[in-house]
Amino acid sequence: MSGGLAGAGVRARTNGLARAALRFRPAGFAGTFVALMMAALIVSACGILLETGVRASVPPERYAHAPVVVAADQRAHMTVGSGDGAYDASEQVPDRARVGAGLAERVASARGVAAAVPDVTFPARLAAGEGAPDGAALTAQGWGSHAFTGTSLAAGSAPGTDEVVLDRATARAAGAAVGDTIALVLPSGQQEFRVSGIAAAASARTSGAAYLADDAAARAAGHPGRFDAVAVLAADGVGAGQLADAVRGVVGDRAEVHTGDGRGGVEDTGVAAAEELLTGLGGSFGGIAATVAVFTAAGTVALSVAQRKREFALLRAIGATPRQIRRSVAAEALLVAPVAGLAGLLPGIGLASWWFGQLKDRGAVPAAVDLHVSPVPLAVAVGTALLSALVAGWAAARRPARTKPGQALTEASVERLRPGIVRTVLGLGAVTGGILLSGVAARSAGDDAAEAALGVVMLFMLAVALLGPLIARLAAGLFGLPLRAGDASAELAAANSRTNARRLASAITPIVLATAFASVLVFMHTSEDHATAAQQRAGVTADHVVTHPGGLPADAAERAARQPGVDAAVGVLRSEVLVPVGGGGDRWLQGATAQGVSGDGLTRVQDLDVRQGSLDRLPEPGTVALDENLARSAGTGVGERVELRLPDGTSEKAEVVATYGRGLGLAQVTLDRGALAGHVTAGYDTDLLVSGGSAAGLGALGGAGTAVTDAAGYAQQQDVDRSLNRWANFTMAGVLGGFAAVAALNTLVMTVLDRRRELGMLRLIGSTRRQVLGMIRWEGLLVGVAGLVLGGAIAAATLVPMVRGITGGDPYLPPLTVAAFTAGAVGLGLLGTVLPARAALRRAEPAG
Repeated sequence: MSGGLAGAGVRARTNGLARAALRFRPAGFAGTFVALMMAALIVSACGILLETGVRASVPPERYAHAPVVVAADQRAHMTVGSGDGAYDASEQVPDRARVGAGLAERVASARGVAAAVPDVTFPARLAAGEGAPDGAALTAQGWGSHAFTGTSLAAGSAPGTDEVVLDRATARAAGAAVGDTIALVLPSGQQEFRVSGIAAAASARTSGAAYLADDAAARAAGHPGRFDAVAVLAADGVGAGQLADAVRGVVGDRAEVHTGDGRGGVEDTGVAAAEELLTGLGGSFGGIAATVAVFTAAGTVALSVAQRKREFALLRAIGATPRQIRRSVAAEALLVAPVAGLAGLLPGIGLASWWFGQLKDRGAVPAAVDLHVSPVPLAVAVGTALLSALVAGWAAARRPARTKPGQALTEASVERLRPGIVRTVLGLGAVTGGILLSGVAARSAGDDAAEAALGVVMLFMLAVALLGPLIARLAAGLFGLPLRAGDASAELAAANSRTNARRLASAITPIVLATAFASVLVFMHTSEDHATAAQQRAGVTADHVVTHPGGLPADAAERAARQPGVDAAVGVLRSEVLVPVGGGGDRWLQGATAQGVSGDGLTRVQDLDVRQGSLDRLPEPGTVALDENLARSAGTGVGERVELRLPDGTSEKAEVVATYGRGLGLAQVTLDRGALAGHVTAGYDTDLLVSGGSAAGLGALGGAGTAVTDAAGYAQQQDVDRSLNRWANFTMAGVLGGFAAVAALNTLVMTVLDRRRELGMLRLIGSTRRQVLGMIRWEGLLVGVAGLVLGGAIAAATLVPMVRGITGGDPYLPPLTVAAFTAGAVGLGLLGTVLPARAALRRAEPAG
């Protein structure tokens, strides 16, 4: 009983100490509150995006009346390793994996199936001169889809060979009736069809459709005998769950069976892409951002505890036990951290909502995907803030708690010159690791270099945190040299910085964080963008580039070649393929841009900058040319074979006939168009590159809406297409850099406000207000410059190998952006010191 009362007494006293500290030192705890609130904001926002990616789904529209949909696995798989160490490396296919016609027959044989309808859709349009002046866009599909879309015949009959059924709106726009002939632009070219019927669309979303016979639709799309999915209709009295089980029994592992909202993901492949984007954004970037946030918040808590070392020393001198000191710090964390965490949730939800809305507006996330806000990421955010405060407070309170009472006041009056042995060893280990990993990144290419470089920046940042006082003393000695030759204020600033290295380290570290991470994100993009634009300008040598918003049919190159004055016409079908990269037992499938080229004269319209081999054999089946950086990552070269995963996931081994240097601006993989066309949703050419001829004659090739430009105009258009990546990088830099900037400002204000006694003493011994403020300005300038230089050095160690691995060149630093970073770092140092110093001086002015 007496032991329980004693324990309660200890808790009451320590809680009383914590409440008293909060009441009498609100400024220090305000800084801690802001840091923990910002940490909760970042963690909650990234957690919400991550959860949204994991739970991303859309309700079915096209398949709303088909209770079960069977589709191919939309991930390409690769077995890595062997034996017990083997594992599956998979990646989302760039386009859509399809099922064969035989699967529909197998599904139809399952118990409870009323019908199994193979379904295919692809874009088409009315030919020039038909209907709307701009050539109305249509969704071409098999007539069998009417069984689950609710479309019915209003006139005429189902389509046969070379026949089409139009919905009423399309027939009215084209001025067509049953028995008339219309021309449609299909991936293979323009083709005439007899209108066999007019359909009544079930809803407005199914209008703008052209129905072909099922087999004819698959052929017209460019992949005969293969379909997007199989829609399964149930017999009377059969439920969706029962039907799905029966279908799984006959399908096995040949395909995937979808019900509920899973059907929506089959009809809209953008859901899977959005899932990867959001999980990558919330997971990868969120992990880095959360690490920075927790690291900064913990540093602020540690600074707040360290600023009260005199108080703890006094408590130890009057008999407080180590346990009471530690419990007091823990109680402070329990009082501040939960409130700060809760305060960060609402702005965190706001940031996630804004970010998600911007991704939707830019087409990166389907409009039907909703943002999910659940208690899980919010609870994690509050828990992270609390855990960070507890751990940081415990670590910072260890030394004052264990110091003997007789030594406490003595130690509190002087600053330790060196960090502890463990901290020094770990810091030196982080520096060594960063240097070694930087060397690995410099020898790598592509994503290998990028992943290694991210490790470099994290290790160097850890080193700055651990070796902060030593680095600060070195920075003070180096940057303080010119200050010693200045006036009294400058010399005093240099002396202060050398003496109070720990305080200087607390001020410099957040600026280093802001500079390093924001520089990596921003200058990574500017470097890649600069290299891409340069390669495009040098690589496209065609006189004319023909494009159409809906794509150009496959015969456009052949028709262009027949025009007067044309020397070469090459159709370019752009897509993406997957290439196995990595080495040893660590390999994965990496997405790579690809171009399928048709026609003769590729070297007359493109200069790929061939480094090895020749493009002469490229039209041969089973050959491919690779960007040299991609070839190095894949561990292959000229004369060897590389296994490609085509846009629909089909595996194909091809011989490498050439490697080239302009893959970033043109395409990382170049192959014959025929090898690519049958593995995309619709084989429309993206571009038509023409040497010679006239722009007027070429403008008619794609019908209404066709644009003809030169190489410079084409490069400018590609720059517009890269705007999403630019926005994403700058947004991430803004979020992370903005957080680090607020943290830096918060730390600087805490540091200066804690110096009221020192500033008052300077005034008492005769320093003028102007001299004291001058000293603070010089210190702020030193903090800003030191943080900028250290952060810039870390960014350089990260960027150089990363950019060389991706672009083959050095980082590109736009002068205006560099000037903005410089002004921001120096401005933070001055703003965070001068303004609070003025406030502190007003309260520390000597009387009389």
